Amino acid sequence: MNVLMSLLFTVSLDGRDIGEHRFELVERGEARELLSEARFRVSVLGIPAYRYEHQATERWRGDCLEALVSSTRDGLKRYAVDWRAQRGCTMSFAYWNPRILGEKALLNAQTGELEPVRVTPLGAGAYRVQGRELAIELRYDEGRWVGLETDTPGGRLRYRLAGAK
Repeated sequence: MNVLMSLLFTVSLDGRDIGEHRFELVERGEARELLSEARFRVSVLGIPAYRYEHQATERWRGDCLEALVSSTRDGLKRYAVDWRAQRGCTMSFAYWNPRILGEKALLNAQTGELEPVRVTPLGAGAYRVQGRELAIELRYDEGRWVGLETDTPGGRLRYRLAGAK
């Protein structure tokens, strides 16, 4: 096993730290495997108000997703995905791979649904990815993913790169 990439993002909501999201891309023979783990906690006056936990394993061959297994707790909702490629080349919301910026549909690792998207360059390494119910701003520095921002019902969610390999 060879670690190709390791990213750690700190996550904030309206400027308050709420958790982190880790990504590790490893090489396993001819395939690559992405391990993703997110944990967010939001408290109001010291009382836990919201919890988000997400774990996913994606298997890639080149730039095509072969399989995805994930489990997510989003507040009171729970999701489980066990997806396998049928035909063609599918990509997930794999922000770490700038190739997603040329895609018209991306697989949602939380729900297992293929979502149509429209990508708009904003300049200076920034892009807007819009879908039916999402509008995400991504930031890249020389092709490397370094940030994400989106509005949620709870406020403005921001990912900032804390560590990378």
